[in-house]
Amino acid sequence: MLETAALAAGMSWASGFRLYLAVLTAGALSRLGWLHLPPGLQALDSWWVIGVAAVLALAEFIADKVPGFDSVWDSIHTFIRIPAGAILAAAAFGQMDPQWMVAAGLVGGTLAGTAHVAKAGTRALINVSPEPFSNWAASFTEDVTATGSLLLSFFMPVLFLVLLAVFLVIAVWLLPKLWRGVRRLHATLRNRTDRPGPPARRT
Repeated sequence: MLETAALAAGMSWASGFRLYLAVLTAGALSRLGWLHLPPGLQALDSWWVIGVAAVLALAEFIADKVPGFDSVWDSIHTFIRIPAGAILAAAAFGQMDPQWMVAAGLVGGTLAGTAHVAKAGTRALINVSPEPFSNWAASFTEDVTATGSLLLSFFMPVLFLVLLAVFLVIAVWLLPKLWRGVRRLHATLRNRTDRPGPPARRT
């Protein structure tokens, strides 16, 4: 139960900012025999799933390094990452009673949503800076965080759950600040757009 809970939480959490990497990692490790997936997730080790996840993970890796476009990518994936996190968590408990599946789906969607909102809000604020280096640093940090979280949830479940609890506390503290920052940014951009231009010169 502990290992299944950690796996479901890890997949959901990572899905909030690196969905395709999460699917690819789980499927590849299962195919290599290094990870035993519960029955509900064993479809992830299909070569078709691994191949599609690899292509999409590469596309996301590139898109996430382009300032501005990464926020567009995040906006589109608001409707993909959160439901996928809920589905993956529920599937991890597929061999148990339906009540466990429903609870896991709710928790998984919440974890994916928390991670996604924290990522999207942070990147929206970072993109205000004209230089690309902070964007690249944030993106590579997310790559390492997603990979590390997945490996910990697969092979060191207790440590992962402890760290996840710490991350959630930080996220609860950070999200209101990100929301206020994004609102101020939106108001600033709107004021610049509504500001009238200089009057045309008469000839």
